[in-house]
Amino acid sequence: MDEIIVKPVETNADLKRFVNVTREVYKDDPNWIQPLMLERMDVLRKDKNPYFDHANVAMWTAERNGILVGRISAQIDKLAQEKWGPNLGHFGFFEASDEKSAIALLDTAKDWLLDHGMVRMQGPWSLNPAEEVGTLVDGFDTPPCFMMPHGRPEYDGWLKKQGFDKAKDMFAYQLDITKPLPERAQRIVGMAKKNDKVTIRPINMKNFDEELAIIMDIYNEAWGENWGYVRFTEKEAKHAAKALKPIVKPYRTYMCEYDGEPVAFMLTIPDVNHKLRDLDGKLGIINAFKVLYRMFNGKEDRCRVPLMGVRKRFQKKPLGAAMAMWMIDVSKQNVVDRGAYFGELGWILEDNDGMNSILIEIGCEVYKTYRVYEKSITRNA
Repeated sequence: MDEIIVKPVETNADLKRFVNVTREVYKDDPNWIQPLMLERMDVLRKDKNPYFDHANVAMWTAERNGILVGRISAQIDKLAQEKWGPNLGHFGFFEASDEKSAIALLDTAKDWLLDHGMVRMQGPWSLNPAEEVGTLVDGFDTPPCFMMPHGRPEYDGWLKKQGFDKAKDMFAYQLDITKPLPERAQRIVGMAKKNDKVTIRPINMKNFDEELAIIMDIYNEAWGENWGYVRFTEKEAKHAAKALKPIVKPYRTYMCEYDGEPVAFMLTIPDVNHKLRDLDGKLGIINAFKVLYRMFNGKEDRCRVPLMGVRKRFQKKPLGAAMAMWMIDVSKQNVVDRGAYFGELGWILEDNDGMNSILIEIGCEVYKTYRVYEKSITRNA
């Protein structure tokens, strides 16, 4: 009667059950926010997410006595293999109510990857570095921001018992944006302001597609050598832009130019999770009106910086840091004027010394840590 049954996801109904696993896993967690079913299906459906154009993906749910107790995906991303070597397989969307369920799901994903010739298993990537990465290992006392994963404290121990080692940690920083930048940071920003070749401007929403192309070009260059990075395809960039465009605003999306060339950007978005928390993942007519009012009433409260990039030739240089801080300061002041008080910046790789230093310099502090794991896989391990 206590048997764990692992079932493949094959239909849209299965996919909805896959999404709803978190209702059971986090039923006693006051910090869990159930995502909107509509948004999750947009990520998980092959006909919606262009990630599936270059990746082979399988998904499973786990049940005990007819109750959902876990889920997992396994994926083989051709672009990730081109960048990080052949025979690398990923797992993602890992959730489990107990260790027995976790083991059954991890073994299922491992076997699928082995069947497809993989010898390394890494994750959670849900599904790629531009989406939800890792599982939470520190910072369980606050809810996750939009597009950030959550987790249970037991996951780290369960994964390690199955032979997974830490591959990399990522940090999320919090910032009281009502406070002015520290004096030293203001002096650094002044370096950019005084440079006649440096200008700052908001995104031009009338030329959104062209602006997006510039942002993606800077992002792909800036992040190109970062651990785990997989480049955006044009289709993925357009898909992300379509999803984010309704919440992108010029007063919190900026570019810095050097001699007229865009060389840095920063995107700030509202913490949508905070605005949707009481909807329980459901978007009927009444909830839809609630969302529209909360998103477009002109007021800000909690914000998140999911994307920032500086071209390589300015990285690890004082002017590059000054431009990054300048964009943060301008965006911060604009959202504070509209009522905002909290900012999250991340995720940031633990060994990205340049960006970690910039964020600490402006008064940020690490409040959540996420972890990606890896192990070599064989039939007997």
